[in-house]
Amino acid sequence: MIPKLMQSLALPVAKTPASRRQFMLGALAAGGGLAIGYQVLASSPAAASETAADANKAAAAFTPYLTIDGDGKVVVLSSQFEMGQGSYNGLATLVAEELDADWHSIDVRGVAGNVKAYGNVAFGGTIQGTGGSTSMVTSWERYRKAGAAARAMLVAAAASEWGVQPAEITVENGVLAHPSGKSGGFGAFAAKAAAMPVPSDVTLKQPGDWKLIGNAKLKRFDSARKTNGTEQYTIDIKLPGMLTAVMIHPPMFGAKVKSFDAAAARSVKGVVDVVETPRGIAVVGEHMWAAIKGREVVTVVWDETGAEKRSTAELMTMYNELADKAPVAVARKDGDTDAGFAAAAKVIEASFEFPYLAHSAMEPLNAVARKNDDGTLEIWGGHQFPDVYQMLASQIVGIAPDKVQLHVMKTGGSFGRRAVFDGDVVVESVYVAKAIGFRAPVKVQWTREDDMRAGRYRPSYVHKLKAGIDGDGKLVAWSDHIVGQSIMAKTAFDGMVQNGVDPTSVEGANNLPYAIPNQMVGLTTTEVGVPVLWWRSVGSTHTAFAAEAFIDEVAEAAGRDPIEYRLSMLEPQSRHAVVLKLAAEKAEWTKPLPEGRFRGVAVAESFGSVVAQIADVSLDGNGGIKVERVVAAVDCGLAVNPDQVRAQVEGGIGFGLGAILGEEITLTAGKVDQGNFDAYTPLRIDAMPAVEVHILASTNPPSGIGEPGVPPIGPAVANAIYKALGKRIRVMPFTKTLNA
Repeated sequence: MIPKLMQSLALPVAKTPASRRQFMLGALAAGGGLAIGYQVLASSPAAASETAADANKAAAAFTPYLTIDGDGKVVVLSSQFEMGQGSYNGLATLVAEELDADWHSIDVRGVAGNVKAYGNVAFGGTIQGTGGSTSMVTSWERYRKAGAAARAMLVAAAASEWGVQPAEITVENGVLAHPSGKSGGFGAFAAKAAAMPVPSDVTLKQPGDWKLIGNAKLKRFDSARKTNGTEQYTIDIKLPGMLTAVMIHPPMFGAKVKSFDAAAARSVKGVVDVVETPRGIAVVGEHMWAAIKGREVVTVVWDETGAEKRSTAELMTMYNELADKAPVAVARKDGDTDAGFAAAAKVIEASFEFPYLAHSAMEPLNAVARKNDDGTLEIWGGHQFPDVYQMLASQIVGIAPDKVQLHVMKTGGSFGRRAVFDGDVVVESVYVAKAIGFRAPVKVQWTREDDMRAGRYRPSYVHKLKAGIDGDGKLVAWSDHIVGQSIMAKTAFDGMVQNGVDPTSVEGANNLPYAIPNQMVGLTTTEVGVPVLWWRSVGSTHTAFAAEAFIDEVAEAAGRDPIEYRLSMLEPQSRHAVVLKLAAEKAEWTKPLPEGRFRGVAVAESFGSVVAQIADVSLDGNGGIKVERVVAAVDCGLAVNPDQVRAQVEGGIGFGLGAILGEEITLTAGKVDQGNFDAYTPLRIDAMPAVEVHILASTNPPSGIGEPGVPPIGPAVANAIYKALGKRIRVMPFTKTLNA
């Protein structure tokens, strides 16, 4: 599962899983308490010849995964970045379960700066990063082991103090107790526990003993802070003497500053400076209002020699022309599609168009940079790939990477937007602080318009599909030619593009689960100057729609029920078949719908999980549609937090539904047309359907859940709309077809 997942992420994959001997538990006394962590040990031949002193030195340099202070407060130090998806809550659950901690004594803090300890093992352990729905994948074993080790050491400390056997001590809700009546909280033994031997290995609880993992009634530990407004995000940061900067980015992608006149801006009250950076002009003010008013009167002359000047209509025409030609690269080839189509009794063809999409997270991009008198640099922000940002910042300032301290802030959404290769707003904050001589901390805060127009979109794609069925309606040939930009090419992950195939362009298409004897998935990668990036569920945002909408067309041509037709091409006990049958059962697929209701289905695998969705739609009498109900069945391995799994699927459905109904980024003569939510229209609350989420019971380790709820919703709704209106939705967003 992990190699397939990493192939879809196009990130490094460990050739073999890290053995337990590569990880060593460590502990130290921390402010009168206990800290437990891991040191990732080298496994090369050279490492085997290290002296004992070298090994001891390495073991002592561990970074903690959790701390327990003298008051019994447990702080989980998270290698994963919290963007609202609940990774902190998941990690707290893993630790508290094995530690037998009081759930109300738990807190979680994001940390960065030690890839050996915090590297994402799902990415091969070579980079700390949050993405690809891997937070539980990378944390599942090591955070539980850290909790179990801390528990064992607390028990050992209590046993030593009480003069009893460790096996006689029980632990529950943060309290250690002995049948003699002796008891004490974690805080009473934390300091002494730090001096206890660190277990070389620990025994984890069996599922039958879990109280928190899999508990559907467990409430999030951080809900109160998020609802009462006390949770701190980067936008809330206020440092003494801090200045605020807003950016002027090129109106065309690829344009550069030729000259600028900031005289009028500098006369605006509160404007401190106007400086040039590699990505545009920064207007620095005592506060954001001053910076914005100053920005309004800066005049810039742009060099547009290397800019992308085409409109999206021109690009889409080019994409469709390329789709009619032979693909440049082949991502999958089974059997002989030419022979399959030649022998088919009926051949069906369709083309699908997908626009650029913005991430449109609630909190626009921001970061704060400050250089200290000792030469160190501090950066506050949503550090989704902290190793990258730390290295880039160190190069800008000319200091060692370990002199860059990253403060990991909670963030109001990302959906992939902060997982950038070049540091983006983080780098901008450092450049601006440097340009003003580091005389004060600087917060670079983008506006919504900056966020919408400064690039990094889900790429635009065209799919040209073809299917052949025999006289019995059996699908005997299938081809999908995908045309669009590469996310990975010419980036730090360029090496993941193999034989002309960017795996993020074809995931979900090149691993289609259906038994089709002759299949071909081709790819033509375009060269366009519009910056692109992964977007929630990445390639499956378009491949799942094209495949699952087209499968419905094929099922109709074969005269078969859409679910029955899918099941006929799946192994009965396969994950896809099981979730399809569960969704059909819970939605009562075979029962007649009320008059005016219509239903569609889709199933998709992404990030190691499989989700089937059945959508019910109704008509409003004016040709408009409303999605009334969605029934989802999910196989995401073991659900650490079932309520959170439901929330992620519900959120994914809302996120994906908004995109397919009305979202698109368009360009006119190279300039982005949309600037805010008046023109770029995410789902409104009154359009959110009722959602039922059914989680398949599983003993498999957790797989991804933050993204897999997105891909099936588009095709499920499109297939329902066809039942309602007789219109096939092949051009996104739906408004282009429904309003035609």
